[in-house]
Amino acid sequence: MTISSVVSRRKLFGTLACGCVAATGLGSSPARAASPVTKTSLSAEEALAKLKAGNAAFVAGGACTPAGGPVPISTLSAGQAPFAVVLGCSDSRTPPEHVFTTGLGELFIIRVAGNTADVTAIGSIEYAVAVLGAPLVVVMGHSQCGAVEAAGDVASSGAQFPGFIGDMVQPIVPAVLRARKAGHMELADAIRANVAEVARHITTASEVVAQAIGANKVRVVGSVYDLASGKVDFLA
Repeated sequence: MTISSVVSRRKLFGTLACGCVAATGLGSSPARAASPVTKTSLSAEEALAKLKAGNAAFVAGGACTPAGGPVPISTLSAGQAPFAVVLGCSDSRTPPEHVFTTGLGELFIIRVAGNTADVTAIGSIEYAVAVLGAPLVVVMGHSQCGAVEAAGDVASSGAQFPGFIGDMVQPIVPAVLRARKAGHMELADAIRANVAEVARHITTASEVVAQAIGANKVRVVGSVYDLASGKVDFLA
């Protein structure tokens, strides 16, 4: 199997071409003095509601936030206070900032093909939760995920891939096998199973996250982004 067969060839999601990277107005006014940054005051439920509302605006064709949003970019140099962590796939069609209509400094984002959680990803999540005070961790898979599809090929026929690609998809294989054992044979089923497994792994592998959950300071939620509609389906 070639690398190209792993990667979906669907057209780029057209709604992303809304000029979100334009730094409109930035630098047109005197720089403001940096002010102290406090941790977000949002609860996990409020953070989740904010993501859902932002995604609804995205699906409805709402305008993207210009780079820096209404606050000059220089004010962010004082620190960061993200209201959510998003562990997503590296797929170029799934940028969380656009999907959830958020600005700079609002999301702490980790992206890797197949949205898996290795030591680096979990350590990053722990930093966002324990140090930055983020109350919500979202694992975001997406439809037609090439990494999950590749893991399915490994499970079905022992497919091999060049370089480190095989090693990258290997952690996804157990989720694919569990889904199939339960009678769920479609790619969409494997994608959801992988999201659920990654979310579970974060809560069990990280003592930092587990303690924060026990203290009601954080929630870990799974989700799947649909490439065709732009809608994010939250699994909990």
